[in-house]
Amino acid sequence: MPGSHAVGYDACVDAARLLTWFRAHRRPFPWRTPFPRDPYLVLVSEVMLQQTQASRVAERLPALLARFPTVQALAAAPEEAVVAAFAGMGYYRRARLLHRAAQRIAACGFPRTAAELAALPGVGAYTAAAVAAFAFGALQPPVDANLCRVTARLLALPYPPGARALVAATRELAGSMAASCGTPELFEALMELGATVCTPKAPACSRCPLQEHCAARLAGTPAAFPLPKPQRARTFPSWVALWAENPAGQVLLERLKDPPLAGLWLPPLDRGEGEPEPRARQLARRLQLPQPVFSGSITHHITHRTIAVLVFRAPAPLAVRENHGHRWASVGEALPTSSLFAKMAQVVGRLGERA
Repeated sequence: MPGSHAVGYDACVDAARLLTWFRAHRRPFPWRTPFPRDPYLVLVSEVMLQQTQASRVAERLPALLARFPTVQALAAAPEEAVVAAFAGMGYYRRARLLHRAAQRIAACGFPRTAAELAALPGVGAYTAAAVAAFAFGALQPPVDANLCRVTARLLALPYPPGARALVAATRELAGSMAASCGTPELFEALMELGATVCTPKAPACSRCPLQEHCAARLAGTPAAFPLPKPQRARTFPSWVALWAENPAGQVLLERLKDPPLAGLWLPPLDRGEGEPEPRARQLARRLQLPQPVFSGSITHHITHRTIAVLVFRAPAPLAVRENHGHRWASVGEALPTSSLFAKMAQVVGRLGERA
């Protein structure tokens, strides 16, 4: 590879070593079926793995596939049922986009190339490349953080995660290794190496099958690569929540329209600014409810936000009517919601009823 970062790197030798190691040490995840894999299985698992730990996805994937065993079943399901299947995993927009992608696939067939797959709703470059590779045998690498970290250390590249130069070098190196062994299993092996051995902190170099050729290890500074990524500033917003409960013990829920909780059902929220008591009273007036009383506060984390949620409680007459944006629900009812709902239930003394 003249003119590349990988000049002098023996991709063929390390590819063989890596595959031997992977086949002996890989974790037995439910999506790791023989190649080529069912494209529906790959698509669903890759979407679930976005922003969710692999162990958590391994727990949840079988139930989702049992409920929606085919892409046609997923496409035909109500959107809320699909979102509910992601309950507790966060990032619910991916569930809605997966539903739309399934509808397009059910109508037009499963795309086979990365370029065609990338045209599906919610399918970015990584997911498109992963489905093309693991389901259809393509040898163009799906580049994720694990691959970039392994590449940065193997070649001692002084770039932060996400840098274009690092992504390009990763694509080149992983593609060369896959071409030398002829299987996309190589990509999964690199991902496993990054997830279990070449970890962000304290890499276990003594267990690495590629240690002999790792430039960062030979320099004695493996943890220095990749360079630190600039951190996004954390924000600390304050939300007000209104827990309104009718005489039947049902809670008034509102379908949120704005990120980061768009599409989820939660007690009505005020995400503005100012003193909490006036905001709670204004929220109650909007819903034609009695004056609320403060119940307690919650800390909730969403990406770069640390949110203080102040929960107010108000009795609600049965006369409050449901509409397209509001509904009554029992505390334990299965709905597309957030773990924030359980935290609110705990504050008002209703958590035990969600078991």
